[in-house]
Amino acid sequence: MFTGIVTDIGTIADLRQDGDLRVRVQTGYDTSGIDMGASIASDGVCLTVVDLGPDWYDVQVSAETVSKTNLSQWVVGKRVNLERALRVGDELGGHIVSGHVDGVAEVVSVEDEGDSTRVQLRAPDALARFIAPKGSVALNGTSLTVNEVEGAVFGINFIPHTKDVTTWGDVKLGDAVNLEIDTLARYVARLAEQA
Repeated sequence: MFTGIVTDIGTIADLRQDGDLRVRVQTGYDTSGIDMGASIASDGVCLTVVDLGPDWYDVQVSAETVSKTNLSQWVVGKRVNLERALRVGDELGGHIVSGHVDGVAEVVSVEDEGDSTRVQLRAPDALARFIAPKGSVALNGTSLTVNEVEGAVFGINFIPHTKDVTTWGDVKLGDAVNLEIDTLARYVARLAEQA
């Protein structure tokens, strides 16, 4: 489990097909404190550490994960949002995030508003009903509050701090974004269906 509070920005250092996709992520984390098999959310995707070095870790990514996320667009040099798994006693500053991406949203508008940036995204139709104004979503692993919703399009406002400590300062029109809907929204919708 994660909180959607990004704690490092990693850089994709290597990508190679080795049965599954193998990815090396350069990180500012102290890798001596990372165990083999640890889970690290990388742009919101929960991935398992399979090798470690002084400033990097490797993960293996299945074809299923690549097909359901934006990982097919990762290239060497790409910056990604990182978060280590939640530990008992950690502050829950965002919302409960599983690291299991539900789909990929597309950035359809980017506009500066003062020092902030308003971004509109189009969710896959099957997921749009789970997104509500003032509700939570995780986008590329970042816990965010939804401002408005119109059909499958929803808006997010990024304050300067968020743009500085995540990759959201790099956002551009057409970007594919990993979307995880709020777990509570999923259960509420399921209960409503059964009523």
